[in-house]
Amino acid sequence: MAVGIFDSGLGGLTVWQAVRERMPDLPIHYLADSAHAPYGVRDADDIHTLTKAAVERLWASGCDLVVLACNTASAAALRRMQEAGVPEGKRVLGVFVPLIEALTERDWGDNSPPREVEVKNVALFATPATVSSRAFQRELAFRAIGVDVEAQACSGVVDAIEDGDMILAEALVRSHVDALKRKMPNPQAAILGCTHYPLVESVFQDALGADVQVFSQPALVAASLADYLDRRPEMRGAGETNMFLTTGDAKRVSDRATQFLRRQITFEAA
Repeated sequence: MAVGIFDSGLGGLTVWQAVRERMPDLPIHYLADSAHAPYGVRDADDIHTLTKAAVERLWASGCDLVVLACNTASAAALRRMQEAGVPEGKRVLGVFVPLIEALTERDWGDNSPPREVEVKNVALFATPATVSSRAFQRELAFRAIGVDVEAQACSGVVDAIEDGDMILAEALVRSHVDALKRKMPNPQAAILGCTHYPLVESVFQDALGADVQVFSQPALVAASLADYLDRRPEMRGAGETNMFLTTGDAKRVSDRATQFLRRQITFEAA
């Protein structure tokens, strides 16, 4: 039985890989909306429309549960989709909450009032659309008080990674970290608020310094998903095989995905 993972491009493969390592027997349908990537420079209405169409495509393929491995989609579309209502028996989950739970040291599903936490100064690196949505700050406020968040919109990083230009990606990361440090010289923790960014996590860590704790999403999301499915096994859906779908050029996306993960990944047209 399959679970869906959606991303605007290939960054969500970092989540796919972590989920596969955590639950190797779980079939996954991965959908990359490569034809419309990146989402991080689109407006909220456009992101919502594209995300809704992608989630419905995964529901149609037999996935009752879809994880938005795209932070931009989680920030700009998830709440709107949930407020509008999803079909009975279907669920859509985002990737912010597991990250915030780890940062604030709260157990999954802990609905107690927000409280003071040890980390006071947090750097958030994300796409322009995620930063402008302030979704991370909103979710954090539900769980913690007294935390100063300084957000840095990392323009160009996703494009460089999707194009396979890791030299440019590294240069951009260092530039964005420098810009963040001018606003917050001494962050205690840093959030990589885009699932592409784990591919350059070592660059973020090096630029920030060894004393800054870097929170990256894939393993946290995989652990949260495993916990969710343990409690809600019926959400594993009806799919039985693994599948990689893309709205873009399947061969080009397959080649790039294989390069990212250093294993053969074959996409087909969505």
